[in-house]
Amino acid sequence: MTIEWDAGRLDSDLEGAAFETLAVRAGQHRTPEAEHGEALFMTSSYVFRSAADAAARFAGEVPGNVYSRYTNPTVRAFEERIAALEGAEQAVATASGMAAILAMVMGLCSAGDHVLVSRSVFGSTISLFEKYLKRFGIQVDYPPLSDLAAWEAACKPNTRLLFVESPSNPLAELVDIAALAEIAHAHGALLAVDNCFCTPALQQPLKLGADLVMHSATKFIDGQGRCLGGVLAGPAELMKEMVGFLRTAGPTLSPFNAWLFLKGLETLRIRMHAHCAAAQELAEWLAAQPGVERVYYAGLPSHPQHELARRQQSAFGAVVSFEVSGGKEGAWRFMDATRMISITTNLGDTKSTIAHPATTSHGRLSPAERAAAGINDNLIRLAVGLEAVEDLKADLARGIAAL
Repeated sequence: MTIEWDAGRLDSDLEGAAFETLAVRAGQHRTPEAEHGEALFMTSSYVFRSAADAAARFAGEVPGNVYSRYTNPTVRAFEERIAALEGAEQAVATASGMAAILAMVMGLCSAGDHVLVSRSVFGSTISLFEKYLKRFGIQVDYPPLSDLAAWEAACKPNTRLLFVESPSNPLAELVDIAALAEIAHAHGALLAVDNCFCTPALQQPLKLGADLVMHSATKFIDGQGRCLGGVLAGPAELMKEMVGFLRTAGPTLSPFNAWLFLKGLETLRIRMHAHCAAAQELAEWLAAQPGVERVYYAGLPSHPQHELARRQQSAFGAVVSFEVSGGKEGAWRFMDATRMISITTNLGDTKSTIAHPATTSHGRLSPAERAAAGINDNLIRLAVGLEAVEDLKADLARGIAAL
């Protein structure tokens, strides 16, 4: 007996669905096999019905898969799910977070354009602009992240793009996204926000006025430290430039990594709120410990932008940075004394990680550049995982004792 499937019933009706539902079901288009889980398409190319069909697809005259460098059903499912969660028309996935930033600039900017980049961005982002993009005639300046007057003053007639991390890595500094969007648009520029630390579970920059949002999906979107990836989301008119760059230059996300990210998104909101609750407790605990000179966490009322964080985020994030006594040597003693927390520069994992930014993630910056970004030698970054909080406190207490 042959069973005929109702193709319309294979896919979920998600009109008006909540975030949690979109995180589980958005972007899935079932094949005639009617699989319940998302399909993994491990193929480099696709078979066409005819030579004419191949020509039409390559020319973009008809929709359909062409080549997995820029069209793959599993990657597309991930892109559609991210777009749904960020409230974007379209998303474009890349091989890493840094590849997403490169695709954004190469897709939107030309020689002679001016870009404003927050002084408080990831060290590799500064290296990308300083060592490579400037070679091709991109002009770059670095205003302080939270100083709106400095952003206004730095804009020029040829300013094309403003790019920020909010919250920043690793100091949890914020910018008023809505206010900065107004400044960008008043000068005919675009605002792009790196939303890696919050994810769409805690913050949706497009709804605050940003034009583009990007993620290192390697972090909380995956959530288990398994693979690399990046993604950009925004209006379809802007995204077509990223697709063109991806098609030509090829910083492609693998289908397998996209499939893992789809699985990560299913539990994103649950994980993020668990991360945040533990981070809040640890930040308060660290602030009371001897030898801890300062704690950087927007969930603390002492944080200068605590109220801004309450206004534009639903929680305060999973990264707690703090300065200890004894300079670099003290920071290293603290880290080396721990016995459970992983010493690694990745974050967003179920396993808590600890790092020394001045000699790792920001180590390629000059001392002056690190000082401008507030990366002191005694700074430690803790990315809080999902272990029991009391066990994390016990391990951090070993570091405190070593001071």
